[in-house]
Amino acid sequence: MKHALVFLALALSACGIKNTTAPTITPRPSIAAENTARVDSAPAATESTLPVGEDAKNFPNAENYQWRKILDGLTRPVSIESAQGKLFILEKQGKIRVVENGQLQDAPFLNIQDRVNEDGNEMGLLGLAFHPQFEQNGFFYINYTGAGGHTRLVRFHADGNFADPASEKILLIIEQPYENHNGGALAFGPDGYLYAGLGDGGLAGDPHKNGQNKNSLLGKILRLDVNNGDPYALPADAPFGNEVWAYGLRNPWRFSFDRATGDLWVGDVGQGDWEEVDYLPAGSAPGLNLGWSIMEGSHGYDAAPQPGMILPAAEYDHNQSGCAVTGGYVYRGAMPEWNGIYLYGDYCTGEIWGLLPQNGVWKNERLFTTGELITTFGQDAQGEIYLASDSGGVYQLTKK
Repeated sequence: MKHALVFLALALSACGIKNTTAPTITPRPSIAAENTARVDSAPAATESTLPVGEDAKNFPNAENYQWRKILDGLTRPVSIESAQGKLFILEKQGKIRVVENGQLQDAPFLNIQDRVNEDGNEMGLLGLAFHPQFEQNGFFYINYTGAGGHTRLVRFHADGNFADPASEKILLIIEQPYENHNGGALAFGPDGYLYAGLGDGGLAGDPHKNGQNKNSLLGKILRLDVNNGDPYALPADAPFGNEVWAYGLRNPWRFSFDRATGDLWVGDVGQGDWEEVDYLPAGSAPGLNLGWSIMEGSHGYDAAPQPGMILPAAEYDHNQSGCAVTGGYVYRGAMPEWNGIYLYGDYCTGEIWGLLPQNGVWKNERLFTTGELITTFGQDAQGEIYLASDSGGVYQLTKK
């Protein structure tokens, strides 16, 4: 098992040899541990706009807090979602498990192991989003790799405490040329649309250049109107006449909307050198370019950066720490000293970082070292934050 986990870490990160012929740029100051970066640096591209009105002005003393284990015994958990006062945890092989009143239920909410293809380390049951009116309509959406290793975005229906495996309705089947970089994240935005993260298709260096191809659904964040059409409609402002909402992503494994502001935070797994967190404020125009594979983070990869590309709010290099970013959530729970702080981690090192704006700069700080292989974060109805480990545990951020 240890060797499989190490292999997954390597697959999530470089997956190949760095393009040593790619031109380099003089990047803006790196946002690393205990460092900040000016918002007005790197004029060659568009910097992320900072949010306003956040509660926290500084990071709390992390020594006063802990990630307390609340569950164990799961099989490769990869997503934690909340609905009806419960936590729903995806197990990569094809089950959705339920945590109710702090107890992991024996019977799964849904079991589709019969159709989930998890032959590759980045394949399997990958994403879950409950419809905003789930309690009324029973609809929820999942992202998984099925026959041929291709991505399937589908809808299921639940009646009571369990979902009907036979209720599957296909929204999209997206062909994957390789078994890695499948993305996986699903979330409903404040606009009521369903957003889906798709990786660039795999191998290394985006060999098919899907990231910058607006006609390809790979290397993108997609946006679907699931409240109209059959099985969905395109929003009226679809920028390219298809499902693409934002492009230039390598592997957006996890993203989330801030429940207070509607801002979107994306953890985009890097190639051989740089991991990044992208910030798109609520109301951002569709059609934004996040750079890959012209850029890796704020650094040139295939070519020099171009005007109009969105630079990351935070980045870290593999020489400094880690190998694969795991996007997280903005804290909105019962500890006001954490409110407005975006928490994210690294799969390989188990380190957890916090990100917040301070005096016109992004401040990024390494806060915790968990020793876990962090596959995902989650947030419950009260705004508290959890993480899951590849080894099967679930942890909650609490005071000591």
